[in-house]
Amino acid sequence: MTEQRIEFSATGCPEVLRLVPIDLPPPAAGEVRLRIRAIGVNYIDTYHRGGLYPLPLPSGLGVEAAGVVEAVGAGVTALVPGQRVGLSGGGPGSYATARNVPADLLVPLPDDIADETAAALMLKGSTVEALVERCAKVQPGSTVLVHAAAGGVGLLMVQWLKALGCTVIGTAGGEAKLALARQAGADHLIDYNHEDIAARVREITGGEGVPVVFDGVGKDTWEASLAATAVRGLIVSFGNASGPVTGVGLGALAAAGSLFVTRPTVFHYQRDAAERAAAFARVFAMVQSGALDVRIGQRFALADAAEAHRALESRATTGSTILMP
Repeated sequence: MTEQRIEFSATGCPEVLRLVPIDLPPPAAGEVRLRIRAIGVNYIDTYHRGGLYPLPLPSGLGVEAAGVVEAVGAGVTALVPGQRVGLSGGGPGSYATARNVPADLLVPLPDDIADETAAALMLKGSTVEALVERCAKVQPGSTVLVHAAAGGVGLLMVQWLKALGCTVIGTAGGEAKLALARQAGADHLIDYNHEDIAARVREITGGEGVPVVFDGVGKDTWEASLAATAVRGLIVSFGNASGPVTGVGLGALAAAGSLFVTRPTVFHYQRDAAERAAAFARVFAMVQSGALDVRIGQRFALADAAEAHRALESRATTGSTILMP
C-alpha cells in the first residue's frame, strides 16, 4: 500500500527533509497499521535530523502521533481496527500518513481526548509525568525552576507542578512567552533575554535557591541552573534546545552546594507495558480533571515539516507543534 512519509538521507538543516512515497506492507505479527491523524513535533526530532542522535540513513522522523488502528498483524488481540490510539516511541517514523508499529507501544485514547490533543500530549505529557513524579519526585509545596516555561513541555510542566501545590518560577524569552507561562500558573517569571536568572531566583527564594530545576534548554542555561539550585538540590537536565551540556566537572557540583544532576530520557521510565500504562493513565487523568490544558500553538501540513523545524529551532513557537497528514 502506497503512503507518504517525511524522510532524510543525510543529516543537516531542515532542508534535508523530503516528503516521499513509501510502500507500506501489511503489519507483521505483533504489529498494527496506524492510520495517522495528527503528529507531535518534538525537539528530539531535530536531534535525529541534525545528527546529534545518529540514526541509520535514510530514516523517517517523529516519535509521537495519534490515529486509528487500520489493520492488525497475527497475535494482536488487545487492539481492533477502528480503535483510536496514541503512540509515543517505537523509533522515528511518525511523520507519515500511516506506519506499522508494535502493538504494545500503542495506548487506547479516551473518547474525550481529541486526536490533536493526544498528538501534542503522548510524548510531552508522559515526559512531564516521568520527570516530575518519578525522576525528581517533587514534593507539594516546593519551589521549582522551569526553563522554557512557554514551550510544549514547559507549559504542561508548569500546570502539573501547580496541581501538586508547588511554587513555580518560569523562564522564557520575551513578554508574549512570559504571558503564556503566567496563564499556565507560573508564580514568578524571568525573561532570560534580559535578566540574570540565578540572581532573580536567589532573590525570589530569599537567597536559598530552588530544590529542583527542570532544564530542557541545555548549554545556554546550564550555568544559571547550577547557580540557582539550593544546597543538595537536583538539576534535571532533559533537553538540548540550545546545544548539549558538555565538559562538566564533578567538582562544580560540590562547589555549588553538593548538587545532584540527572540526564534522563522518558523511555527509561516506560520500560514495560505496566509502566507505560500507569504513566498514560496518570497523564489522561490530569487532562480530564482540568489540571492540564494542552495548548497547540502551531499546526503545519505534513509536507511543511521543514518549516515546522525552522520555527521550533528559532524559538518562534509556543506550546505544542503538530503536523497534519
